[in-house]
Amino acid sequence: MQTVILAGGLGTRITEKTENCPKPMIRVGEHPLIWHIMRLYSAYGYNDFTVALGYRGDVIKQFFMHYYQMSCDLYVDLELGKINVHDGAVDPWRVSLIETGLETQTGGRLKRLENTLRNETFMMTYGDGLSDVNINDLLAFHKSHGKLATLTAVRPPARFGGLLFDGDRVSQFTEKPQIGEGWINGGFFVLEPGVIDYICDGDASVWESGALEKLALDGQLMAYKHEGFWQPMDTLREHRYLERLWNTGNPPWVVNAEEANI
Repeated sequence: MQTVILAGGLGTRITEKTENCPKPMIRVGEHPLIWHIMRLYSAYGYNDFTVALGYRGDVIKQFFMHYYQMSCDLYVDLELGKINVHDGAVDPWRVSLIETGLETQTGGRLKRLENTLRNETFMMTYGDGLSDVNINDLLAFHKSHGKLATLTAVRPPARFGGLLFDGDRVSQFTEKPQIGEGWINGGFFVLEPGVIDYICDGDASVWESGALEKLALDGQLMAYKHEGFWQPMDTLREHRYLERLWNTGNPPWVVNAEEANI
């Protein structure tokens, strides 16, 4: 099963860090944010990723091009110009890095991946948030209801958009409301290929205010309610908060394979 990571935004709310790199490449501890996100999925055995690139996609490409070598010990023979890689544990990831346009919106990026997503259920998330959401439970919930889309609902700061429910079905998706039930879109999705048909405005399509609203109105959007850790990284303050959590030695978003019951 493919996991799509939207990693093309400009990161305008954290320009202190994104002048020369995309937000998913901002480091939390020793590793970029996208690495932490991929490790969550990998802990549950999902190692096939498609990264939708935009702003400074070259930085993300460079990271993955050199990831194997940088994760292992190297023997370098400068005279002969040879490099041998040995003694290193590398994550078993298979990563497609797809250019989806500098100005393309979130829905438009997904639409550009249409040809690779038409055959099976896939997962999707943003490249700027961390969580300890149980991926197996999320998938099981999605399979149980038979609808086109499942989002992970979380309890966040009030500045985010809101969700209204009819049981577990999302009855309305509201972007940044003044009132609501205290749940928002946490960004960890399970989707059927049919959701692509809800993206109608090409590159200008915004996933959140376009396709998700239509899916909700059609009764095709369900919510998996996650009560655990969730934290976006939209500001320098939030980055510092994640850094502090990492430095404790037990960051709450880290899930290993044993915990995931793999």
